[in-house]
Amino acid sequence: MTLHPDTITLRRPDDWHIHLRDDEMLNTVLPYTSDVFARAIVMPNLVPPVTSVSAAKAYRERILAATPKAHRFQPLMTCYLTDSLDPDEIETGFKEKVFTAAKLYPAHATTNSSHGVTSIQHIAKVLERMQAIGMPLLIHGEVTDAHIDIFDREAQFIDQVLIPLRRQFPELRIVMEHITTRDAAQFVSSEKQHIAATITPQHLMFNRNHMLSGGSARICTVCLF
Repeated sequence: MTLHPDTITLRRPDDWHIHLRDDEMLNTVLPYTSDVFARAIVMPNLVPPVTSVSAAKAYRERILAATPKAHRFQPLMTCYLTDSLDPDEIETGFKEKVFTAAKLYPAHATTNSSHGVTSIQHIAKVLERMQAIGMPLLIHGEVTDAHIDIFDREAQFIDQVLIPLRRQFPELRIVMEHITTRDAAQFVSSEKQHIAATITPQHLMFNRNHMLSGGSARICTVCLF
């Protein structure tokens, strides 16, 4: 018997950040995920965004309807945070096990984020409620100031938003999603509790030189979320 195996095989792993979109796109891409993964945390930035328990339930039903019958797959739904979201809606969805987490998109930071959060203080009551009930906050961590270089926006988000947020809500469970910088990795590793991060493999394979060298910008090579 091998006491110290060299490998660990995840036969049915989980995908902790996925975009399934909707309609034709959902039906096209979902089987590639459900064939391999047992569960996935589904991003809520649809048009319109998933901001209510009823919308999350309906989206989950569309996902399950699109899942091939031979696949065993559980979508884990998230709530899209807006400046006007009611804390009671968040708590209801979490306690009813409809929402697994809530997603913070800074307004205009990425795809379908026009309804996102313009200021952390606008969602302070929501975050306070999430902290109280143990609901995770998933963060798309970048500032949107036009004068800040796109490659510095994650580091600036940490300084301008995340550090004050951690100070205001020290018990809030936070995940920095798809981090792309040393700054983010060092920040997460330096914190003692209640914070984690996800990393996408392609961000470890490519950098700005791969994207910009060769005479033309290879925009699809590097995703700066």
